[in-house]
Amino acid sequence: MQEIEGFLSATQERILPLHTTHTPNFLGLNKGVGIWNNSNLGKGVIIGLLDTGISPDHISLSDEGMPPPPAKWKGNCEFNRPACNNKLIGARNFLDSGGYSGSPDDEVGHGTHAATTAVGRFVQGASAYGNANGTAAGMAPNAHLAVYKVCTDQGCLESAILAAMDAAVDDGVDVLSLSLGGGSFPFYDDPIAIGAFGAMQKGVFVSCSAGNEGPSSSTLSNEAPWILTVGASSTDRTIKATARLGNSDEYDGESLFQPKDFSNTLLPVVYAGTNGNTSTSRFCDKGSLQSANVRGKVVLCESGGGEDINYYSQGQEVRRSGGVAMILMNEEIHGFSILANPHVLPATQVSYDAGSKIKDYINNSTLSKPAEATILFKGTVIGDNDLSAPVVSSFSSRGPSKASPGILKPDIIGPGMNILAAWPFSVDNSKSKFNIISGTSMSCPHLSGIAALLKSSHPDWSPAAIKSAIMTTADVVNHAGNPIADETLSQANIFAIGAGHVNPSKANDPGLVYDIKPEDYIAYLCGLGYTDRQVGLFTQTTVQCSTVKSISEAQLNYPSFAVDLGSKNLSFTRTVTNVGQANSIYALEASSPPGISMSVTPDKLNFTQLNQTATYTVVFTPHSDGKRYGQHHSEGYLRWVSDQHSVRSPISVRISSFSGSVYTTKISPYVHIFNLFIVIVLYFH
Repeated sequence: MQEIEGFLSATQERILPLHTTHTPNFLGLNKGVGIWNNSNLGKGVIIGLLDTGISPDHISLSDEGMPPPPAKWKGNCEFNRPACNNKLIGARNFLDSGGYSGSPDDEVGHGTHAATTAVGRFVQGASAYGNANGTAAGMAPNAHLAVYKVCTDQGCLESAILAAMDAAVDDGVDVLSLSLGGGSFPFYDDPIAIGAFGAMQKGVFVSCSAGNEGPSSSTLSNEAPWILTVGASSTDRTIKATARLGNSDEYDGESLFQPKDFSNTLLPVVYAGTNGNTSTSRFCDKGSLQSANVRGKVVLCESGGGEDINYYSQGQEVRRSGGVAMILMNEEIHGFSILANPHVLPATQVSYDAGSKIKDYINNSTLSKPAEATILFKGTVIGDNDLSAPVVSSFSSRGPSKASPGILKPDIIGPGMNILAAWPFSVDNSKSKFNIISGTSMSCPHLSGIAALLKSSHPDWSPAAIKSAIMTTADVVNHAGNPIADETLSQANIFAIGAGHVNPSKANDPGLVYDIKPEDYIAYLCGLGYTDRQVGLFTQTTVQCSTVKSISEAQLNYPSFAVDLGSKNLSFTRTVTNVGQANSIYALEASSPPGISMSVTPDKLNFTQLNQTATYTVVFTPHSDGKRYGQHHSEGYLRWVSDQHSVRSPISVRISSFSGSVYTTKISPYVHIFNLFIVIVLYFH
């Protein structure tokens, strides 16, 4: 094939996984106010969504009051029945022969949920199992939607993804939303990165989910700098179900299924790990409780145990064995991140900390003081949350990036836990066809919709400018004014939150933006050490890196910094464009990462007109004692502040070698050898 004229590249097909009402208010979006007024709710913008298809008859996709699609729209509607309208303007299936046959109907639910999270119309009385009741709406309710079916419940074909991205750009979409992805691949071996590059060249904004492999580090998907990489966080809405013990202790958890007839009377409670008949009984896996004495009791089960064990199968096992209720404790790695699931029996999922205390209570019980428990179902609670939102979800994938460590990823976090949106069918035998699910698949369309709002409000902004506006105005504190926490309730690090939590209203008026032209990425790709042929996969033209002025990753005009600092100073430049007030002065505020010195020149930026640019230089200098901090990475920030704007760039510095003079006096060679041994041990530790 390589000998055929016009041949570019061929790679083995991979199947990539999907990344699986209240959030507008949580994000400060209110009808007729701020960005939901200025942007006309996304009017005139087309979002293209690649997923499992769409349920076209859902009320969230009503086109009442919607204008026809823009004249540039060239897409098709491939349903075998009248289904598209002025809201859902296109739907295509890329999974069958030739990529253009078959139905785009959503048989999974994931696509319908993601699509309406981004662009769903206002629907009153939306709920799931009677909870989260209220008016449902996507981020850009007046934006148009085009859907490209590239996934089944088994995953997403790379060939279908790339073909659909190309088709969507040709069709005329303004924003692409992909709640899917594999692991970390070199960009030239990543069809999503290649397709997104072509979209970016045509002015299309691309938003992708970061992945659900957290909280381990370097677990990201979709890391290319021309993609907005979105992590997941919680909101301040809980579907509360409280475990009450016989000693009067109470531990809040969540459950979507909340039976009205479950008694508050205390019942015997047992731990599956000591009452089962197998070594895996603590997980309440299938058959593990058959000979256990759990009939009529509340059963404490542990999460985990393998891919085939989940809340649904665990609840079935408890119910099949005669248990009347279940307390499901998190794995330690998931800490305080709790999901509201539709359990098959009265149940609550609690944190690892709470589960451990309940387990201790059970294990310390006696015949005279037997262990008892019940579950108090308290329904939907907004704002009454000890874990002040937003909190980074435990499953949200973390940086640093493997494919390009010099680009700080993820870029942003947004709501991704317990999100209510449309579903193809009723989950609770009611008229309301909505469901609550969690994942970065849910946070991605939030940002896609917000990008559509910004595109509608600022049609002349490039994809890089929109990304910059989102990142530099992000919140780094929660609603209580404290630093955003992770699943352990410790302060979340920069590789969990990126620039912070999205703030749509501030993003609409960022003051300054970091813009990047498509050709700037070519110098960046050459700087990654890619071959001319590999870079040519992105540009679809002949590239000679030997004639391109290559740049290091961190030299790209990105709204954040990710610096690998050795023993020498490193200098980087950034250029900002004034999109705020014509006459404005920005002063520098900075916090140097521990272990280094940071200087910025100049320390004031003066503007006299809109779209005027200014350039500054940042120099990072290692301390000779930098290793005393014991950190592999250090964090800081710089912020440009005017009377009306604050433009913040997060900074990550990796101190990759010992800096300064280690030995300043004459020392015995044996001491040198001993010290070198210690250095090696510490380094590899």
